Amino acid sequence: MTDHLGLLPHNVVREDRADGSILLLSGYALGPVARSTGDWLHKWSADAPDRVFLAERSGEGWRRLSYAEVLQQVQAIAAALLDRQPKGPILILSGNSIDHALLSLAAHYVGFITVPVAEQYSLIPEAHGRLRHVIDLVKPGLVYAADGDAYGKALDMVNAPAIAANPGASKAEPFDTLLRGSGSVFGAHAAVGPDTVAKILMTSGSTSDPKGVITTQRMMTTNQTQIADGLPFLRARPPILVDWLPWNHVFGGSHNFNLVLANGGSLYIDDGKPLPALFPRTLENLGLVSGTISFNVPLGFGQLVEALQADAALREMYFRDLDMIFYAGSSLPQDIWTALEDLAPERMPLITSSWGLTETAPAATQQHVPAKGAGIVGVPLPGVTVKLKRDGDGRFEVRVKGDNVTPGYWANPEKTNNAFDDEGFFITGDAMRFVDPDDLTKGLVFDGRTSEDFKLTSGTWVHAATLRLEIMAVLAPLAADLIVVGADRDEIGVLIVPNRAAGDFIDDGLVCGGPVKSDIRNRLEAKAEAATGSANRVVRALVMAKPPSMGEGEMTVKGNLNFAKVLQRRAELVERLYDDNDPASIVI
Repeated sequence: MTDHLGLLPHNVVREDRADGSILLLSGYALGPVARSTGDWLHKWSADAPDRVFLAERSGEGWRRLSYAEVLQQVQAIAAALLDRQPKGPILILSGNSIDHALLSLAAHYVGFITVPVAEQYSLIPEAHGRLRHVIDLVKPGLVYAADGDAYGKALDMVNAPAIAANPGASKAEPFDTLLRGSGSVFGAHAAVGPDTVAKILMTSGSTSDPKGVITTQRMMTTNQTQIADGLPFLRARPPILVDWLPWNHVFGGSHNFNLVLANGGSLYIDDGKPLPALFPRTLENLGLVSGTISFNVPLGFGQLVEALQADAALREMYFRDLDMIFYAGSSLPQDIWTALEDLAPERMPLITSSWGLTETAPAATQQHVPAKGAGIVGVPLPGVTVKLKRDGDGRFEVRVKGDNVTPGYWANPEKTNNAFDDEGFFITGDAMRFVDPDDLTKGLVFDGRTSEDFKLTSGTWVHAATLRLEIMAVLAPLAADLIVVGADRDEIGVLIVPNRAAGDFIDDGLVCGGPVKSDIRNRLEAKAEAATGSANRVVRALVMAKPPSMGEGEMTVKGNLNFAKVLQRRAELVERLYDDNDPASIVI
C-alpha cells in the first residue's frame, strides 16, 4: 500500500473553448519558488550541513561530500571562474561525476552558462560531427573533461581554455586549480535571478539536428516546486538516489539532480548503466545503498527485475526504503510493471511517471496517485496550462504554457518563433488521450508524436508511435527496435533492428535465419488477423543487417532511433520491403 506517502488526489480544472480546444490546469496553487539553485544550496548548507549531498564510488566504498563541503568548494570554483571570465558558455564533455557537479553548480551560482553534452560525442569518432555542431552553435569560452587523454581529440576541437580532472598529456589545466579560487563571489551570486540562463541542453536529435534549449533558473526552480507540490513526501523525507541517468539529458540533469538539491537529499552517482558490460556495476551500487526513489528507463527496469528475482539480498536492499519507482523515456511494458508489484513487499512504493520535454524543464504533467497500468502520464502540474487541440477521434495535440517552459532555442530565432503558437503556448508535437473522458482525475495517456503519423494511399491515418509499441510487444525479444513505414503505400510494414542475442540472425544481406524469419512471420500474422483495420495491420517486415549509426545521426545518444534519418539513409530498404519477390522481405 502507498498510504504512508500521503499522496494528494488529482485535481483538474477544465475549460472548453469555442474553437474546440480544451485547457487543463491543476486545481492546486503553485507553492513558493526559489530565486535560484544557489539558494537551495545555501538552505541545506545551513539546515543540514553534515548531510551527504554528493557521493561517487572510490575503491570499495564512496567518496562523499556534505552540503557544507559542496558550498565551500562551489564558492571557490565560482571565484576562479570569475577570475577567468570565460567569453562563452562552459562546455562539459564528460559524464556524471562530483567534479562535473561542482563545476556546474559553481557556474550557475555566479551566472555562467553550462552546456553538458553526451560523452559519446567525444569518445566515438563517428559522432564528432555532432560535437562540432554543438561547438559551432554555442561557441564555448571554456571546456571541461574528466580525462585529458580519453577526451584529448575532443578537447582539441574546442578553441577555448580547457580543464580536466586528470589532464594527462592534453592541453588541459588541472581541475584542482579551480578549487584554489578565493575572490568574493557574493555580488555575482546576488545578481543571479530567475531569468538568468543556467544551461543549454541539447535535444536528442531524434527528429532533426540537436537544438540548444535555453534553460533558465526560473524553469528549474519552478519545476521542482511543481514536482514536490504533487509529491509532498519529497519534502517530508529527503530523497536518496542511486542514479546513473546522464546529466546532459533533462531527466537526469534537471529533474533528478535538482530534485535532490531542492529537497535536501543525497545523490549517489551510479557509474553503471543498463548495458551488458556496465549493469553489474549498477547492481553492485544498488547493493550498497538503499534509495528512496528509483529512476530509470524501461530498459533499465527490465534488467533490474531479472536481477531482483534472482537475488534476495539485493531485493531486500532495493525495496527497504523505497517510496517511488519512476519510469520515463518510453512506456514501461506491463509485464515489467507487474513483476515490480509482485516483487515489492507490503510497503508498496508508488509506481508512476510524468510527461514533458527538454523544453518544459522537463515535467509538465505528473501521475501522483497510483495507477493501474503503464503509459499514463497524469494531470497538469500546478502552474502549467495544457492546451489540447483535437486531432482525430478522442486524440489531441498537446501544447503547454508555464514558468517551467523555455523562452526558446539558443542562437536560433526561427526555430524559437516556430515553437510557439499565437497565444504563447509551446507546440510539443506530442499527442494524448484521456484515460476516461468522463473523469479527468484519471489523467492523460501518451499517444505518440504527431510528426510520425502518416496516411496510407486509402487516406487512412496511421498513428505510428502507438503501433510501434504494439508491434515491439508482439516481436519481443527479437526486435531491439523498429520503424513503422507505409506513407503513401497501400500497406503498413516495419523495418526491424534485430536483438542479436535473442535469435539466430544471419548476416547474408538482409535475410534472417529460417526459424527466426518464420517466427517473425507467425507473430505478425497472428497480430494481423486480430487487427481492426488497415491502420493497425502490419503485413510486411524486413530485418536490417547493418545496425543504426550514431555517427550518421541514425541513433541518438539515448539509444533512440532517429526515424527520419534512418528512412532517408536507407530508402532502398523500404523499396525492398515492398518488393514481394525480394527474399529479405517477410510478407504476410
